[in-house]
Amino acid sequence: MSKIAATPLEPTPAALANPVKRYLLATRPAFLSITLAGCLLGFATALATAFSWPLALLTLLLALAAHAGVNVLNDYYDHLNGSDAVNVDRLFPFTGGSRFIQNGVMSPGQTRLYGLILFAAVIAGGLWLISMRGAGLFWIGLAGLLIGWAYSAPPLKLNSRGLGEICVAAGFLFIVAGADFVQRGAWSLQPWLIGLPYALLVTNILYINQFPDRAADIQAGKLHWVARLQPDVAARGYWLILAVAALTLLWLVASGWLPGLALLSLLAVLPALKAGRILSRHAAEPAQLAPAVRLSIVAAHLQPLLLAAVLAWSMR
Repeated sequence: MSKIAATPLEPTPAALANPVKRYLLATRPAFLSITLAGCLLGFATALATAFSWPLALLTLLLALAAHAGVNVLNDYYDHLNGSDAVNVDRLFPFTGGSRFIQNGVMSPGQTRLYGLILFAAVIAGGLWLISMRGAGLFWIGLAGLLIGWAYSAPPLKLNSRGLGEICVAAGFLFIVAGADFVQRGAWSLQPWLIGLPYALLVTNILYINQFPDRAADIQAGKLHWVARLQPDVAARGYWLILAVAALTLLWLVASGWLPGLALLSLLAVLPALKAGRILSRHAAEPAQLAPAVRLSIVAAHLQPLLLAAVLAWSMR
């Protein structure tokens, strides 16, 4: 398999000789903020019941470590299937992986071990949280880690089977529900419902990222929906996910699950609409999609942050 040359700004062994910097950047820390937004939303849904700063900080650290572990293991398994190695259309740093393995910054074995260590740390901290807050948290954490692993790892490789969008939506919904459970100490339907628009907007980040990776993923046998459909047809999926997210939020307000002020979080639809228009015009032109990817990331952050602020304000 031929090696694809590194593009500017990609990691190199010389630039990351410092091991602390190397292992930190291997987790793709710039993209972990989406987990922070989900945790804040989960804390906000539980505010009417209870709130503990120490528990919130531990929850956030464990959620970030879990997301980091998923990122690292995804790099390892995308190395195994060869998709990152042949990806010439990647939009670094958004698509095509971290490039740590492909550019010789870390070996495949180091990457795999690092991902497993991160997962082990999450399990250890999670068991302590479970002992403090109840066994119900065990099932949320277990499901989240299993989905993060099965998304790209054989034999399941769920993203290759057209189930990646469901995995991402469920995984980020577990973040909201888990953050709520740690504070509340009990099950509640509220975070599962209120977290749905956020989880769907995060899913659209994955969805749009698959367009630049489409050719490489097809070559590697990663047959997600963007790979199975023609680009112009697949672009409609972005609009469908966005519509479901917006309609879910409207329903939550109309049915009384959220206050009317929560409609402010629909402002997040604006950057997503612009992203969708760019995608519809350039679905078959990966190099033109970077602005749409950025706008999708903005939308997925803005909605939960606005909604968490509204819920916190309502508690006043």
